[in-house]
Amino acid sequence: MIVDDPDAFQKLFLGFEHVAFKFEVRRSYGVQAEDLPFQEFLAGRDPGIEWLRGWLDLMASQTSTGKRVERVRVVDDPPSDFLRFEISITPYNLAVGEDIRYIDRDVADALDLPHHDFWLFDSRKLAVLHFGDDDTFLGFETVDGIDDILQHCYWRDVAWTRATRFADYRS
Repeated sequence: MIVDDPDAFQKLFLGFEHVAFKFEVRRSYGVQAEDLPFQEFLAGRDPGIEWLRGWLDLMASQTSTGKRVERVRVVDDPPSDFLRFEISITPYNLAVGEDIRYIDRDVADALDLPHHDFWLFDSRKLAVLHFGDDDTFLGFETVDGIDDILQHCYWRDVAWTRATRFADYRS
């Protein structure tokens, strides 16, 4: 069942104990709060970060207690406009303790990594993200099957060990 409640999604980040990991494969994300900042970015203007403040505060509150928040982003060469936008704001994510890394789409495909986004919490709770054909975020689905969780743990490990740190990716 797909859950589209923002409060339920936020609770995932309040309830993990050690590590939250996200695997990102999409070239574009239709998240309403990002629409205007993305358009500002495309127009060559600085969108600021106030629109991102809630997320940054949440991540800072979690990482300040020693928890880790990690992501691997699958990117094209050159990256899509939306991924360029995400790359431009990544220093703010890093400043609050997230660790975001990058892997080339061709490498991810060669490694048989999945073609869907997911969050994995403490290697035991899996949230698969769902999007519409127009890239609109529809919500998440919690997957409880141990085989599914173990497969996603494997994909996390493969992606993480092959991904490039942000500073190295930028250079």
